[in-house]
Amino acid sequence: MSTSLRDLRLLWLSQALKPTRVTRSSLYGRYAVASSGPVRVRFTPSTSLRRHQEVYTFNRKYATSSGPLSPDDPTDIHAQEIMDEATQELEQGDLNKAREKYKSSLGMKETSAGWFNLGVCEYHLKNIPEAIKAWERSITLDPSSDAYTNLASAYILSKPPQAAMAIKHLTSALELSPDDPEIAFNLAAVLESTNNLETALKLYRRAEKGGISRAGQNIRSVSAKLLTQSSSSSSPPSSTSINTTSTRLKSE
Repeated sequence: MSTSLRDLRLLWLSQALKPTRVTRSSLYGRYAVASSGPVRVRFTPSTSLRRHQEVYTFNRKYATSSGPLSPDDPTDIHAQEIMDEATQELEQGDLNKAREKYKSSLGMKETSAGWFNLGVCEYHLKNIPEAIKAWERSITLDPSSDAYTNLASAYILSKPPQAAMAIKHLTSALELSPDDPEIAFNLAAVLESTNNLETALKLYRRAEKGGISRAGQNIRSVSAKLLTQSSSSSSPPSSTSINTTSTRLKSE
């Protein structure tokens, strides 16, 4: 039996899927700040969702950033200071304070990083539609594979899950980061859940080649499904259908 979208959503919820990264913009250039909290979490679809098939985590703590702010503009400087405070609140787990500070910073200076981190807050506060809006705005200002990946997560957790949107955004993420095996794995998992098995198999193989060893289980599972489909389509008609056809011809 194929993994359903409902199964994917339940697995995502049970494993507390979190967005990937927190970003911080420097007044003097681009740099990334480690986050002790959010990590990119990989989900593994299976036909039974057994306990031993754990979600695979790929722990990367750094993020892309929006462009540098102006060190000569007092508004930019103040916006940066508030954004730094917001990021500290986020890393300490105070989501509501972080959210309000990000909103305040964005009111002074709109940045991709600010919208990205606001999306992280909304996501953890389970405001999925607001998280989607924030990440979409972040992408408008500065597209990143992280924001596209997080959007895919949000669309899977929407009610009902929106697989087509998840596939769209994971595809965009993979275009930006074609060598990222994690994105390939997640796209394959959503494609498998929608029964796009041949493409899913190619992406699982790509993920395995990139170092995701868990993809081997999925390769075997999807290969078995494809073999079953092939056998079913090429099998001869049953004796019952042959007898029914013969009886109909005789009666004619």
